[in-house]
Amino acid sequence: MKPAPFVYHRPATLEEAFDLLERYGPEGRILAGGQSLLPALNMRLATPAAVIDINRLPGLGAIRLAPEGLVIGALARQDAVERSPVMAQSAPLIAQAMPHVGHLATRTRGTFGGSLAQADPAAELPACVVALQATMRVARRAGTQEIPAAQFFRGIYTTALAPGEILIEVAVPPIAPGWRSVFDELARRHGDYALVGLAAHCRVSDGAVADARLVFTGVGLAPVRASRTEAVVSGRRLDPGVLAEAGRALEGDLDPPADVHASTALRRHLARALLTRVLTRLVGN
Repeated sequence: MKPAPFVYHRPATLEEAFDLLERYGPEGRILAGGQSLLPALNMRLATPAAVIDINRLPGLGAIRLAPEGLVIGALARQDAVERSPVMAQSAPLIAQAMPHVGHLATRTRGTFGGSLAQADPAAELPACVVALQATMRVARRAGTQEIPAAQFFRGIYTTALAPGEILIEVAVPPIAPGWRSVFDELARRHGDYALVGLAAHCRVSDGAVADARLVFTGVGLAPVRASRTEAVVSGRRLDPGVLAEAGRALEGDLDPPADVHASTALRRHLARALLTRVLTRLVGN
């Protein structure tokens, strides 16, 4: 199929983009990498009056170190994020997740911010930024506001972005000594949406988990932080008994949906297996 007719705009400044968003309201859709929007247009699942291409906006594709940590521009291409040596040093959790995002061809065009703003419940990057306690920087006509990643994702394809707002960059705080990261997921084929994924960012001391952030993807309408499981593993060495206890605690953290890809029972089973795998790798690194 082909898209329904629309007007194409390519603003050169944020002010121009705000003007267009104000003019079209809900009938205007932002185009960044287009990996989600273009298929929706072609299948006429989305029929906006206008498409607002923000790729000319200056300064939104950079990956840089700043006093507040690592700053990733919303228009940074996913393959640039994947290949960045700065990313591997300053946000290894994201670096590990990037090869799981779509396919090589889609990552050459897809953007870091686009994946976050899309808020697909099975996407990898939302879970990573929540685990890293990143800050989402959002531009609006009145100025810039900062939203904690944990408050940004509201539900399936739903974020805290208000009409007329644009996600411009993400700030990841510096990683303190002793913190380790592991990302892994289970999918039927590489490049498919994850049935279950886990972003783990934990402080390890003397072979024990001193503090834990465990954020699952693919098991809810938004990234799910496994707080009960975190409490079980924190301050303890991960022997088989603790891992078994953590797996039981995970039952209370997750209520995964059933769909055409997997049942609730299968997702629970996969989540428990993934938890054991990730925690074992994390302590063993």
